[in-house]
Amino acid sequence: MAASLRSPPPLAAAFRRSRVVVRASSSSSSSSSSAVSSSSSAPKARFVARRSESVPVQQLARPLAEYMSLPASQYSVLDAERIERVDDSTFRCYVYRFRFFALEVCPVLLVRVDEEPDGCCIRLLSCKLEGSPLVEAQNDKFSASMANRVFCSSRSQDSTIQQLTSDTTIEVAIDIPFPFRAIPVEAIESSGRQVLEQLLRVMLPRFLKQLVKDYQAWASGDASRKPLGTGEI
Repeated sequence: MAASLRSPPPLAAAFRRSRVVVRASSSSSSSSSSAVSSSSSAPKARFVARRSESVPVQQLARPLAEYMSLPASQYSVLDAERIERVDDSTFRCYVYRFRFFALEVCPVLLVRVDEEPDGCCIRLLSCKLEGSPLVEAQNDKFSASMANRVFCSSRSQDSTIQQLTSDTTIEVAIDIPFPFRAIPVEAIESSGRQVLEQLLRVMLPRFLKQLVKDYQAWASGDASRKPLGTGEI
């Protein structure tokens, strides 16, 4: 399995078969709460995006369910340009760069993969924003959570075809920077939601495509777990 990202358009993460649940505060802290609020009195904006993508997968000699039950230590990172393995179950993911108003933002996620019977749960340990000084100044002024459930199921009575699904939710809460406080909160939230939705719209299909390629390599007997991606995720 695997995980992956690096400049933006899930999450997610990303990873072979997975159930991703991500929660994090802005900097390097590992928060178990669903959100970490800033102590400042600045006005706040909240962005939420949800998306589900599925692809049919032709089962090969080694079944998809077996591939998805691999331990995290055997996951491929899928795309070495987007994901780094920190240890057996922890990965650093570089999300695509994206623009928010006049700012260019690149989130860097640290996630942990917890195995589950039908997939895995990937939890966000920390999230750091890279970009301009104004962007990086927000690292102690926002919180984020993400849940990406990736699983396979039978699409029909035809047992040779399985459905691979990635079901993702992302939520971000941020103190509105002073230069943007003249803009209505509703406009900022609408723009933020559109950015997250576009991120998922681009990343989830790419993630699933890489996942299928990795499954096909593994099912053909390739035990190297070498990442097959080259920055596409």
